[in-house]
Amino acid sequence: MAGSTSGTGSSNPSPAPPAPKILLAKPGLVTSGPVVGKFGRAGAEDETVSHRSRLPAIGSLNLLSDSWEFHIDRFLPFLTENTDFTVVGVIGPPGVGKSTIMNELYGFDGSSPGMLPPFTIQTEDNRAMARHCSVGIEPRISAERLILLDTQPVFSPSILSEMMRPDGSSTISVLSGENLSAELAHELMAIQLGVLLASICHIVLVVSDGVHDDDMWHLMLTVDLLKHGIPDPSSLTPSHMQSSNAGPEKENKDKIIEGEEYMATPVFVHTKLHDQDFTPITSMQLKKALALYFSSSSFVREKGKNKGKEDLSSSVASTTRCNDVHFSPLNLFLIPSNNRDDLPRPQHESFISALWKLRDEVLSMDCPSFAKTVSERDWLKNSAKIWELVKSSAIIAEYSRTLQNSGMFRR
Repeated sequence: MAGSTSGTGSSNPSPAPPAPKILLAKPGLVTSGPVVGKFGRAGAEDETVSHRSRLPAIGSLNLLSDSWEFHIDRFLPFLTENTDFTVVGVIGPPGVGKSTIMNELYGFDGSSPGMLPPFTIQTEDNRAMARHCSVGIEPRISAERLILLDTQPVFSPSILSEMMRPDGSSTISVLSGENLSAELAHELMAIQLGVLLASICHIVLVVSDGVHDDDMWHLMLTVDLLKHGIPDPSSLTPSHMQSSNAGPEKENKDKIIEGEEYMATPVFVHTKLHDQDFTPITSMQLKKALALYFSSSSFVREKGKNKGKEDLSSSVASTTRCNDVHFSPLNLFLIPSNNRDDLPRPQHESFISALWKLRDEVLSMDCPSFAKTVSERDWLKNSAKIWELVKSSAIIAEYSRTLQNSGMFRR
């Protein structure tokens, strides 16, 4: 969705690795000492040299690896005991601009010479070869203490081809103790990613291609149905982990802290829109479709239980459950196609302007908090435990068996 963000070109074909380290954690934010509010700075410039020398290499920071295992030790040095942070995840199919959006949320300035973007964007070569450039979950931290989680694309043919053995079985174990076909495992990977993000994030950006793609809507509705029994990172109890170790999560519903199960706030983003997609009729139809599709889901909450904003402005449309004033709206954001910025007189706002507005709205959203106060470091440690609950979920395993018995996937 975006062109090259580096001006080095042929003069510097192999950028030096230290640059992404600075992008991962702004100076003064790597220390484990106290930090100021979400939009402040902490520490002095001269304190960062010794910290940066201990940081791991950028390429080894993935929380979720290509073998579907969760790793925390390499990312933990970037986190602090600060409790004023926001976790934003993104999920979507290949080529919709997930990494471009996350770079914007990070605050990356592509005009700075020699600076690499925190998240790698898809190149023309990757697009031509139908290859993906993100693996597992790639985390970064911004100066505002945004913990950004970029995920590998869902429904990606290139990921499916890499995980398929000659006999059609999966090389990746997505469910504990289950040997599945690659097609079924690939389907479940998207669901597991969605369940994890809905559990450990404050905000989840659900990115779709154009106005007619509803595959991500269907995925998130499935996530809502299968997330039951998975707590947020602050609500883990010993009984949760005992259930995970002793067997699938039977009776997990009785072990979650009282109250409604936690669900991250979704922001539905549709990218690559053309001028004709910004008509009032198209916008209204999309809003109504979103409201009807998720009318009975956990994403639509009663007012007072979700501290989210009532409206997002300009490119953002708000929807309610059957227009009921007692329910908070879902968030829908429309982003135009990038190449329309090249037109002499675009009829609507530009691609860059839409990204700016999306960043402003995400930064200003008062999303629901976790059940308890938790530090960045404890959030990461507990997220690893939640991932084990996701992989051993009895509900997801039962759904897998249902899909297998349907005959849609090879055995």
